Amino acid sequence: MAITDDLRKTLSDPTPLYFAAGTADLALQQAKKVPALVEQLRVEAPARIDAVRNTDPKAVQEKAAARAKEAQATLQAKVGELIGALDVKKLGETAQDLALRGVGVAAEYAVKARETYEKVAEHGEQAVKTWRGEAAEEIEDLAIVVEGKPEPVAVHDDEPKPAGTTAEPAAEQKSAVRKPPAARKTTTGKKTTPSAKGE
Repeated sequence: MAITDDLRKTLSDPTPLYFAAGTADLALQQAKKVPALVEQLRVEAPARIDAVRNTDPKAVQEKAAARAKEAQATLQAKVGELIGALDVKKLGETAQDLALRGVGVAAEYAVKARETYEKVAEHGEQAVKTWRGEAAEEIEDLAIVVEGKPEPVAVHDDEPKPAGTTAEPAAEQKSAVRKPPAARKTTTGKKTTPSAKGE
């Protein structure tokens, strides 16, 4: 039963669908930026091409060779230090320390991934509401809360009132809205008689 309940809970959770909708909406927002980037690259491309054409290939080779010699010297120095300071006990402690750090980093990334997943799902839920038009309904509800509901207009019938009630002032009677005659309640004087079949 637990497997069935877990499966039912998983299939009824809309969060993955909201995540997919959020991802699609974010991708659409990024795609809208592409034409501007293409235009920027088109404008900057001639200047970059001219800069590459005007560089001296020998100067580039000399810089690359100098960097390679520097990197080789640094690497040899570091390897020499590592071999000179090689201690089996320290090596084991360092490996254990690195493993613990790795577990901590993995846990941190898992938490960040979950937070990002929830943010994108929330964005997707808002996007789905916008696509459905529910956002407009929420704005209307908010406007009603801010502005207040319109006050209802009093409706009076022309039916006679019992003897104990007081009459309304004439100013209120003029402003009151009256029901049309078709909408008034009518009572019929018909009485129903039990049928003879049931006896």
